[in-house]
Amino acid sequence: MTAKFYTGPFDALNNFSAHAVEYNGVLYPTAEHAFQVTKSIDQDAKKAILAARSPLVAKTLSNGQYGAFRDPEWGDKKIGIMKDILTAKYEQHEEVRSVLDSTTGSTIEEDSPTDYFWGIGKDGLGKNHLGQIWMQIRDGQ
Repeated sequence: MTAKFYTGPFDALNNFSAHAVEYNGVLYPTAEHAFQVTKSIDQDAKKAILAARSPLVAKTLSNGQYGAFRDPEWGDKKIGIMKDILTAKYEQHEEVRSVLDSTTGSTIEEDSPTDYFWGIGKDGLGKNHLGQIWMQIRDGQ
């Protein structure tokens, strides 16, 4: 069986889900906010991204207006940081634990039609790093 998330019954696994995450001593409105703030090396950019009214706005600010302030080592860090943020989300929310536990025995895929790195993309051939991280957390790795 495959557990696909983006919307639907496994939505709690989505970075945009309405689950606040405390990460490195800061409370973020969503996992997406935490991830996007962590990309930046500029304190003003971090504050603006943290204050974004939605996870989509946080992502847009981080990749657009504040993209020039991205950590130059981000490419090497991003998977490990994502795993840390998602582990915190899992530990802090019973609903997330319950949803993830319900996927036991299943492959987890982020069913994003546009993301070929974190998700499976439109054609299902993406790298699915987000799904892989969730399976590692679920399996205690």
